[in-house]
Amino acid sequence: MNNKKETSITLSKAIFVFVFLFVSMLLTIKVFGGSPHMPLLVTAILAAIIAVRSGYEWSYIEEGIKETIKMSSQAIIIMLIIGTVIGTWILGGIVPTMIYYGLKVLSPGIFLIATCIICSVVSLATGSSWSTIGTLGVALTGVGIGLDVPVGMTAGAIISGAYFGDKMSPLSDTTNLAPAMAGAQLFDHIKHMVYTTGPSYAIALVVFGILGMKFAGKDLDAATINLYLDTISANFNVSPIMFLPPVLIIIMVVKRIPALPGLVGSSLLGCIFGGLFQGASISQMIASAHYGYSIETGVEVIDTLFNRGGLNSMMWTVSLILIALSLAGIIEKSGMIKVIAEKILTYAKSDRSIITATLITTIFTNFATGVQYVALVLPGRMYKDVYRDKGLHPKNLSRALEDTGTLVAPLVPWSTDAAFITGALGVSPFAYVPFCMLNLINPIIAVIYAQLGITIVKMDEEEKTESI
Repeated sequence: MNNKKETSITLSKAIFVFVFLFVSMLLTIKVFGGSPHMPLLVTAILAAIIAVRSGYEWSYIEEGIKETIKMSSQAIIIMLIIGTVIGTWILGGIVPTMIYYGLKVLSPGIFLIATCIICSVVSLATGSSWSTIGTLGVALTGVGIGLDVPVGMTAGAIISGAYFGDKMSPLSDTTNLAPAMAGAQLFDHIKHMVYTTGPSYAIALVVFGILGMKFAGKDLDAATINLYLDTISANFNVSPIMFLPPVLIIIMVVKRIPALPGLVGSSLLGCIFGGLFQGASISQMIASAHYGYSIETGVEVIDTLFNRGGLNSMMWTVSLILIALSLAGIIEKSGMIKVIAEKILTYAKSDRSIITATLITTIFTNFATGVQYVALVLPGRMYKDVYRDKGLHPKNLSRALEDTGTLVAPLVPWSTDAAFITGALGVSPFAYVPFCMLNLINPIIAVIYAQLGITIVKMDEEEKTESI
């Protein structure tokens, strides 16, 4: 009875689960002021009940939950370590130094575009949007507050840059996962993404430049900025040497040191710098890594910026992710997404419509599961044979997966990506989503390309033979 071939979920049941998720999520967050945890949990219970009543054994459904959590276990561990990095980097004066010099160098008019470009470069070098957001992003958020730039705009610029690098870097896990699911070569995949990501990134930079013009002629409150600078310098030893840890991270990445050891090393560097340059005790190092950094300067903005981080700060996020992964495992194992994708495919006959269907399915999977990896893996598995049978080169599929899988993830308020961003930057998805220009523009460009048949590549005879 637990065999997928003998059991199936009807289209109406699958649609009911997803409609229930959207409605319950909307009511909980917008009407009752709750968090995404409960609607996700209730939807997971509902999906499990429907799956069991449809003929699946619970042991089979439970296996799906375990598989999905296992697939994302590394990301959860990375998230916890990034929490310790944030706490120790504040303790070590690294984040305060970046904010200090950022307030001195950056002006409101160029801040948004500079933020996007800086995060793009760092994310390209590291291959990680989360690491970029959790370190450099925290500092840039502080700079934006000091320059009186709306925090949602700042977060949007940070996310756009970080996810550009994550998408285009050969070191990124998603950039490797998408072609692996589609059967494409890594660098063929990256080159093919340039056609959609390049114009999207250029448009995003133009929009950030235009938004920045709104602040270009604005008179800065010099007294307030000087208060922030004086408060930082009074409580931390500010020095250019504090830029050494971020440089060392980039060197570690170039040397191909894996993400987990590299982040652990980054957290240890924060402790070392805290002891050497800030006079921190071992007990303060442990507390900052575990519970986050704590300070009372008497300046509310500075206290808000620096009282954060620590492993505990990520527990809200981790609990949300575990619930989302459980839901994702249930709906994948029971075939709820597959039955909807198969219905979409009945209307997809041409090359253009197949690629459009892939984009829509990946967006839907992102919103249905809230898990970026699932949004890459499921459509990749479902459409791989379809592309091969139609003679479509697998790099078309891998690009479609990243255009809407990688980039749409932070736009989903209940996703694992959004949960991490909120935990790291302290910004609600509803505040930053309207300003995630790259993440909003790239999927639109991808759909336009698909509908117009732009850059759709067919396999040659040799590639068709090899794919069989």
